[in-house]
Amino acid sequence: MLRTLQIRDFVIVDRLDLEFSAGFGALTGETGAGKSILLDALGLALGGRAEAGIVRAGRERAEICAEFDLPDAAEVKAWLDEQGLEAEEGTLLLRRVIDAGGRSRAWINGTVATLAQMRELGDVLADIHGQHAHHALLRGEAQRRILDQLGGATELAEIVSVAWRRWRTAVEARQRAETSAADVAHERELLAWQVAELDALKFDPAEWQELNQEQARLANASSLLEGVQEAHQVLREAEPAVVSQLERLASRLSDLGAYDATLGEFAELLQSAAIQAEEAAHGLLRYAERQDLDPARLQSVDERIGLVTETARKYRVAPDELPALLEDTRARLARVEAAADPEQLARDEAASREAFLESGRTLTARRTSAAAELSRDVSEAMQSLAMAGGRFLVALVPDEDGSGHGLEQVEFQVAGSPGQPLRPLGKVASGGELSRIGLAIQVIASSAGAAPTLIFDEVDVGIGGRVAEIVGQMLRRLGRERQVLCVTHLPQVAAQADWQWSIAKEVRGGETLSSVRSLDGDGRVEEIARMLGGVQITRTTLDHASEMLARRD
Repeated sequence: MLRTLQIRDFVIVDRLDLEFSAGFGALTGETGAGKSILLDALGLALGGRAEAGIVRAGRERAEICAEFDLPDAAEVKAWLDEQGLEAEEGTLLLRRVIDAGGRSRAWINGTVATLAQMRELGDVLADIHGQHAHHALLRGEAQRRILDQLGGATELAEIVSVAWRRWRTAVEARQRAETSAADVAHERELLAWQVAELDALKFDPAEWQELNQEQARLANASSLLEGVQEAHQVLREAEPAVVSQLERLASRLSDLGAYDATLGEFAELLQSAAIQAEEAAHGLLRYAERQDLDPARLQSVDERIGLVTETARKYRVAPDELPALLEDTRARLARVEAAADPEQLARDEAASREAFLESGRTLTARRTSAAAELSRDVSEAMQSLAMAGGRFLVALVPDEDGSGHGLEQVEFQVAGSPGQPLRPLGKVASGGELSRIGLAIQVIASSAGAAPTLIFDEVDVGIGGRVAEIVGQMLRRLGRERQVLCVTHLPQVAAQADWQWSIAKEVRGGETLSSVRSLDGDGRVEEIARMLGGVQITRTTLDHASEMLARRD
């Protein structure tokens, strides 16, 4: 559940530090005092979209920080682990900062997070029903989503959607093959020719380096041989030769070593140099004997390099990328050949259609069960919401061809009074009926959900009197299982709350700001009386308020 909410410089809020309780809490106050602003701030902490102008005038940034108890659900903890986020001491701290320019940053337990992560976690922590939720129920998409949530079929519905797209892709592939057989044949012929050309090249990336090294050697063979012969002549054949000179000097110093041992060490060094020079001379001679100055070999290497370079240029790749290009072209050819196989295309289409139908039938069964449950519960709620004899039905209208939403269309139908036929919700419900039915659907759907905190923002608009009191009782009962926060203008609803806050505007330092006051005892009586009778609070309205608070169920 929501534990605390800290708000800084948000719209007309300068600084609020709020601590929430369990059960059903009512947020009341004059219009424009900032009741919905509190929920808007909470929505931002849960990853909601930041609108322009939310930073308080004259301030650089707004900051919202919400602390929740960590839900017991194992999937939440698994999600946190997967995202690399830690749950510190069983709590979740969601922080959002928005600057005056509209740029936003977010953190989860002190770790930088994306808004997508905030929203994903927010969907688990809280279920928010906005002021226009009733009207959203008129859309088939919203009706289908509520039914799937109630039936625990949201993931299954996504599986059906994916299966439908795969089936349609298979259908389109077959149709393309039938209508563009000539184009497919031309593409297959081109790819086959490219594979043959690249395969005939027999090119290995290791060959490229060897070819370039050999070309450099053969192209400069004369210079290489000339240098080698010159070095050999100086070392062994010249007069005097380097090797002979070193040997003579080594012998001379060795003789002199009899008179000074130091000269003997130098003699050894010169002897070693003579041996190495002799080895170099032999090596140079062998190198010269091995050199192949065959011009035909140089021409062959040049032609091979030219062929590889021209092929690489033709396909706009580097030479060492030619083998990968060959494998890629082979794979493309295989796909084209498979796509051009009418029998394989027919098999793929049939298999993907059956997969869609199988998952669709499973979804239909899940929806059928949930539809019966929702129809029964809403119909029962209507009897106490001044719609005695009314009926509510979730109709599953078969879709002959199926769609990405399954094998049926979901349609909410209602008969507001006895004897009336069931008709689509949007065609028969008056504003008052829509408010009552919509609120019943939201409360029932929320009770079946997993979110520990439920938020209702003026969803009781359009009702009053005894019906409003019943709605309050519904929220109070829901608050025994979940934390329920409700912004309301109705005293009958507020009187049913376990706790109540009053939100008001006040002028401080020439600036209009929003403030929150926790109500208890006489404070609640006065606030309920204000909601009943307006500015002038009489003894009668105070007594009425006391009576309403006293008869909470």
